[in-house]
Amino acid sequence: MYRILKRLYNYHFSEHKNFVRRLNSLVKYKPLNPLLFKLAFFHKSSLNERATHMDSNERLEFLGDAILSSVVAEYLFKKYPNSHEGFLTKMRSKIVKRKTLNIMADKIGIDELLQEFNNTQLTSSMMGNALEAFLGAIYLECGYKKTKNYVINNLLREYINIHDLETSDDNFKSQLLEWCQKHGKDVGYTVLSKFKMDHRDRFKVAVLIDGEEVATAEDFNKKSAEQMASSKAIADLGIHSEIREMLNAQFE
Repeated sequence: MYRILKRLYNYHFSEHKNFVRRLNSLVKYKPLNPLLFKLAFFHKSSLNERATHMDSNERLEFLGDAILSSVVAEYLFKKYPNSHEGFLTKMRSKIVKRKTLNIMADKIGIDELLQEFNNTQLTSSMMGNALEAFLGAIYLECGYKKTKNYVINNLLREYINIHDLETSDDNFKSQLLEWCQKHGKDVGYTVLSKFKMDHRDRFKVAVLIDGEEVATAEDFNKKSAEQMASSKAIADLGIHSEIREMLNAQFE
């Protein structure tokens, strides 16, 4: 009863009521502790020099990432009782990877909350990170069971077409690796430069095949830059059709 009354108070009378109402309209959740959820949308790039990691959403993001991975693993384990570990691992990777979370957060409208609490240019990765931080906040407030129910009912069933994911694959780094292994080639990645942009680290990455630079890309996230470079490498090498045949063979 206390939790119900507290949520009603936060929604109608609290000094944070405008935030609570906006949060509820976007993500269908009324928080008990509005300050905890405000923190979930505060990115480190907006901190001043005297602030610490405790003042941003990084720790909540770390927690939410772990909880999301666990929930998705259990969900897939029960949904595909006859599937092998490799298939389940790939499916989980497709759901929890940064690109999927960024798209999901964008559809939900996470950017509206980020714009309220940050004075820096928003990126797609910031939205996915904030979504994970939000899940971390739910876990701290409600525990694993209710967080799991929220993820399944409000995220997976609303925004993920699980059947389309079964035959799709945009993990370009993995595709390039499999192609190189098939042809006896070595593939690697190197950071060409790391610099600041909008108070954030930005990485320029090159993909190397047999020690030769094939393509480069840059992003605020090193893994994302590697994916972008891999996609460019696949295009530059003209091996789209061969990779498509490799992927189709996995589902035959």
